[in-house]
Amino acid sequence: MSRSGIYPADAVIMAPLSGFTDAAYRRSLYRHGCKFAFTEMVDVSAMAYKTQSSFFMLERSKEDVFLGCQLVGSSVEHTKIAMQELKAYDFDLIDLNLGCPVPKVAKKGAGAALGRNFELAKAVFSVIAENAKCPVTAKIRIVDADNVEPTLELVKMLENCGASAITIHGRIKEAFYSGPVNFEQIRICRENLKIPVIANGGIMNFDNYLEIKEKTKCTQVMTARGAMGNPWLFEELQTPENFHRPDVFELAEEIRLHIIDTCLLYGENHGMKLSRKLVHDYLKGRGFRSSYRAEASQMYEISDLYALLKKLCAEYGNQP
Repeated sequence: MSRSGIYPADAVIMAPLSGFTDAAYRRSLYRHGCKFAFTEMVDVSAMAYKTQSSFFMLERSKEDVFLGCQLVGSSVEHTKIAMQELKAYDFDLIDLNLGCPVPKVAKKGAGAALGRNFELAKAVFSVIAENAKCPVTAKIRIVDADNVEPTLELVKMLENCGASAITIHGRIKEAFYSGPVNFEQIRICRENLKIPVIANGGIMNFDNYLEIKEKTKCTQVMTARGAMGNPWLFEELQTPENFHRPDVFELAEEIRLHIIDTCLLYGENHGMKLSRKLVHDYLKGRGFRSSYRAEASQMYEISDLYALLKKLCAEYGNQP
């Protein structure tokens, strides 16, 4: 395996996001240059208990040229059951989440909490590695902000257990998604592993992208929040010389396509409920009046979306 591993050099990868990266969301990303994406985070215990929504997340669409599946959980037995179920599905890789800091995940001993329980993490990851029919990877957070040694111990253990690559978010569990990213710890881990390390944390624009690559010496990166409501981020990072920020008409069209796809996936009633948060993300930070986000919270039908977009374009369409 080359140093670039399962991803090409300079790959920009979309992180799995619970409640977001479904097939409609991924289709939006693909329209703007994303080539590597994941399912939503799938709970191994939900799979073990045959929760139907978990299996719905696993479906691959024709647009998914590359698709990873990310698992979360801390039960060895449930992981064994989940891996048997996954044999019926087609993925390019399976990833174990060892970095999610959300309390409802961590309090179950999963996510970032599992990333600090090395023995259990080893047992769960080994089950995945031994039963997968595709490469296996892990997404972690640094363990200690002041001492790289615990993180080094974790990543070396994962490498020895068969990880093909490891994504490292350069913040500790308690920091969630704010504060400085510890580039140095990511760099040290990269220098001490034979497998690729993918840098993650705080990539919101091209300057952040250049900084994390320079300071970690990682050629491959993973973005998450930076692409929420901004699928154009992939164009900005990968083809900066041709990039232009979307005007209000381009924004409205992408919102329309994304929400239509969401309604086709879930039905109009449920799809519009899910779409409120999506429209919020698209409108956030673009200088629009706050009343538009309030109006998005009251969308019940596609016609409500069309009315909102029509007003948005009428008000902002003549601005330079």
